[in-house]
Amino acid sequence: MVPSILTATPGYPFWGNHARETERMAEEQNDLDYAGDGRRLRWLAHNQARRRVIIDAAIRVLERTEPGDDVQVQLIAEEAGLARTVLYRHFHDRVDLDLAVQQAICKDIGDQLLGTLTYEGRPFEIIRDAVTGVVSWAVEHPTLFWFVELELPGPGPHPLSVAIEQIAEQIETIMNTVVDHFGVELSANDRASLDPWVFALIGAVFSGVKRWQSRLEVTPDGAAFAHMLAESIWVQIDAMAKLRGLVVPDVPLVELFHVMEQSEQ
Repeated sequence: MVPSILTATPGYPFWGNHARETERMAEEQNDLDYAGDGRRLRWLAHNQARRRVIIDAAIRVLERTEPGDDVQVQLIAEEAGLARTVLYRHFHDRVDLDLAVQQAICKDIGDQLLGTLTYEGRPFEIIRDAVTGVVSWAVEHPTLFWFVELELPGPGPHPLSVAIEQIAEQIETIMNTVVDHFGVELSANDRASLDPWVFALIGAVFSGVKRWQSRLEVTPDGAAFAHMLAESIWVQIDAMAKLRGLVVPDVPLVELFHVMEQSEQ
């Protein structure tokens, strides 16, 4: 059974009388349909605000638990300052809430990582800072890091995959810019493989951190482990570039981009 922060009957919404709740939701929707756009917009804004309160409460409860622990719905409702019946109105079932919590956590991770992707440092320094950000976040939020990787049932991409894809797009854009500037001819296969390859590099960091944290003795320390991961990524990037006739300049990227801009004028 898929672990969940909600304790409920698997496969069913977590309210007791599903038929009565369905009827109530239909009546509420009918009210919105006949009340005009103004009321509909106010209700949607209220609903989103309540969902955010509940999601934040679930995250706070998770932060106080150990990875793998179950969390009662009642604890989340109490943390949010809401009755359970109110909480039930804003999420269809436990998977719906779990997914929303994962999305919020991934946004936090993504914002932190994208914030480290500056052009001020040399290539290895940028990689090291990004990897250190992931390791530090995992150390500070071990249960959230465990929870965000859980596979939930249902269609659609995993929130963590979406977050990794967004970061990968930024890195891929930089790589393509440098390759094109130096006139390196990449094969069609290389171009097509760049996206999944960068995605794999980033995904490997998350997998490595997960394994590192799961051991009984978490060694080496975070800084040393992050440095080793960063070295392994840089070795792959540097070697792949050299095989294609490109030596990546060991200068801050901001300086490299400045030279590139001047040469294009």
